[in-house]
Amino acid sequence: MGYSQASAKIYAYGRSASPTENKELQVLQRMHKFLLPRGYQLQPKWLDDIAEGYEVTDLAVDNIINKHGRFAEALQQSIVNKAAFESSDKAYLMDDPDFKKLHEQFATHPKWFDAKLAEKGAIAYRRYPLTLVWLLRNVALMAGYSIPALSLPLIKTGALVHDALARLYRTYGYMMAVSEHPKITGDNTVLAIGGEAWRQTIRVRQLHSLIRKGLIKGDWDSEYWGQPINQSDMVATHLQFSLLISRGLKWLGARITPEEAEGIMHLWRLATWWMGVDLERIPKTEEASWEWFYHYLSVQKLDFEVGRPLAKALHDLPSQIMGETNWRGHAVELVNASVTRTFVGDDLGDGLNLPKLPLRQAVLISAPMLFGIDTARRLHPKLEARIERFRRTRQDNMNWWLKKHDPYYANKKTL
Repeated sequence: MGYSQASAKIYAYGRSASPTENKELQVLQRMHKFLLPRGYQLQPKWLDDIAEGYEVTDLAVDNIINKHGRFAEALQQSIVNKAAFESSDKAYLMDDPDFKKLHEQFATHPKWFDAKLAEKGAIAYRRYPLTLVWLLRNVALMAGYSIPALSLPLIKTGALVHDALARLYRTYGYMMAVSEHPKITGDNTVLAIGGEAWRQTIRVRQLHSLIRKGLIKGDWDSEYWGQPINQSDMVATHLQFSLLISRGLKWLGARITPEEAEGIMHLWRLATWWMGVDLERIPKTEEASWEWFYHYLSVQKLDFEVGRPLAKALHDLPSQIMGETNWRGHAVELVNASVTRTFVGDDLGDGLNLPKLPLRQAVLISAPMLFGIDTARRLHPKLEARIERFRRTRQDNMNWWLKKHDPYYANKKTL
């Protein structure tokens, strides 16, 4: 693996590791061997951009929160029910330049957004509902817990330790909302203005700012970590939900075309821009995304002690749901751990204290199964409608906790 001289900016933060410290990580070796150009070396410019992103938050939303408090409902109303907003006690917000900036961002799709391309990506993204949540749980989330900068805000807020099931299902619900498309919703476009993903994104953006404000008032060490929930860490999260999921589906046998893969990245590019990430920081292509992610992972100082409580909470969910003495729950936990180790490596699996099975690669037997389903779907288009009906039913079952405990989801027939 080749390395060029790294940027000094990245080492202004205690969270940064020398690339040579992480060069033996299996996940980085696989990326360098299979996903990057031959002889690829770290580029100082990428590292500069990542370092600069550590100090950038969501300024417009942070300003609104500091001046006016919660704003999500007012912003939604100002766009989908203008008359009601203008007669409400929140109408004064439109005089605030930060609120007006948000209003302009969410009122229409940007000119660069290709709705047809994004729709193709959305259809491919949600084609395999069970595999999608499998990859979310065992690859995107679990691997992220090895990076303390991503784990620490969750630890400090108690998320995913005391509320692991709800947080997992809310995240999955958001992924499904982002990938809704006209064939399902009847809207004119994917990521419709006023749609479910649009509404959830505004709420989450508000929540991120409130969490950030609380952490900064507390004992958050900005000199070591950068700002909480900063732009670079948000891009990393974006790539967990887009790049890693798309590639994982391919590795498990899903026949995703290059255009569909491009559509997935484009779909999530808009969702991430709506989430408050500066557009120029979001990689445009799958190739650029792997380069960015490789640089980010290469300079993250790993501290498994931070992420282990999150990993344990997520790992133990099957037994908590099915019962501590139910062998099925423990069997599911072993399979889940095997998926994590197979995709991201034993070194991260060991660091997170995940159990290890000698024949864990057997999980890849699902690849020919997915390939067969995909082939049948292409030959018999009616199967696609049946898969979607199955997804809706299964997803409804998976989100029983949310419907029972979360007021936002209580009246929703499907998520």
